[in-house]
Amino acid sequence: MESALPIVLLSLFLGAVVAVLLFNNYFRKRRSEVVSISPPQLIANHKTPKSSHHLSKKSHSKSSHHASDKDQNKKHHPLDVNTVKGHGDTVSGLCFSSDGKTLATACADGVVRTFKLDDATSKSFKLFRINVPAGAQPAGVSFADDSSSLVVACHALSGCSLFMYGDEKPANAGQQSKLPVPEIKWEQHKIHDSKDLLTLVGTTATYGSADGSAIVLSCSEGTDIKLWHAKTGKNLGNVDTNQLKNNMAAISPNGRFIAAAAFTADVKVWEIIYSKDGSVKEVSRVMQLKGHKSAVTWLTFAPNSEQIITASKDGTIRIWNINVRYHLDEDPKTLKVFPIPLLDATGSPLTYDRLSISPDGKVLAVTHATTLQWLSFDSGKILDTADKAHDGDITAIAWTPRPILVGKFLPPNFHRCFTSIPSSLSGFFIIYFLFHHNLVNGTWNILNPCHLIDV
Repeated sequence: MESALPIVLLSLFLGAVVAVLLFNNYFRKRRSEVVSISPPQLIANHKTPKSSHHLSKKSHSKSSHHASDKDQNKKHHPLDVNTVKGHGDTVSGLCFSSDGKTLATACADGVVRTFKLDDATSKSFKLFRINVPAGAQPAGVSFADDSSSLVVACHALSGCSLFMYGDEKPANAGQQSKLPVPEIKWEQHKIHDSKDLLTLVGTTATYGSADGSAIVLSCSEGTDIKLWHAKTGKNLGNVDTNQLKNNMAAISPNGRFIAAAAFTADVKVWEIIYSKDGSVKEVSRVMQLKGHKSAVTWLTFAPNSEQIITASKDGTIRIWNINVRYHLDEDPKTLKVFPIPLLDATGSPLTYDRLSISPDGKVLAVTHATTLQWLSFDSGKILDTADKAHDGDITAIAWTPRPILVGKFLPPNFHRCFTSIPSSLSGFFIIYFLFHHNLVNGTWNILNPCHLIDV
């Protein structure tokens, strides 16, 4: 028993030594692994913690920015050349100055904006903001004589109002360090009682003895239409369609005629009579366009003021000659009838919400919801279609009256079309450029000499 005790002790000692050696080897190995891994991390953490975070943040920001740019640069159509953003709500109206270099927009965020379009491809346009009175919501806008004066229609709880904004001239004409501040030159309230405004359009009166003043037309959702002098705010005349409710109204480019689309299929036309001194003498009804089988949704005058183009719920577009001797009981004539080429899934024609004809009278821009089409004025055939010209329903379209620069290039023969949308999430409008050479047998030759880009 005593002889076995040393053996047991020796065995325990040897086992302890072996265990110590094994554990020592194990921990040394683990330490070696830890040392082999730790230094790069420690060095990186010690020297570049901010840099690493910055790079990650920068990379994420760059990726996010790239995705944002990609989304912003998304083209709705090959003719889409630019997208102008900055509106905070629905864009309810727009118009161009007579030289085509200034665009004015009316937005439901309470701001009227003017953009200087020196170059249509610019990444940012010179912007001027006009805040309308509190509680008013801009619904329409029209230039008064020049690009520095605007007539603005606003909705309010008490009814619709008109405001004319003009630049306040500085006291010292030699010192113009600051931009002139627009001020209200005149205002008219409850112009259509408590009824809302549908359309506000303006033109320069050049027909006959007219004095060349800017006149503005306001059309209510009721049955009344009013004519205003843009510079003075004077009411020049009132007419009533007597057709339950209006759809819209327009004034001819030369300031001679007023036409209204209303509840019935007939379109009523009035003539503005001017005195020898150039002022408006009266507004009298002179003719009625009969032929559609259902209500007219929109109409527009041809650039020469001698034709009217109408779109109806009966699925047709009609072109009327109104240059007739109505005082001899000569009726306006239907020149052409086209079927609306935009069809639904069942093959039935849809209705057009907006019409606008190019300054040369060759191309008709039309819209339905988010779709924008260009039609030949001669044949009614589709020249091109932008199926989703906007992410929301189109609220207004207009052609620039004169060419504007695209980059450093000014094509000799082209026209432009702007569209706006009501989406409060996006609040922007898109610039479409149409380059054309000629129209042959209803075919559309689109040229792209300046390599249009989207921004």
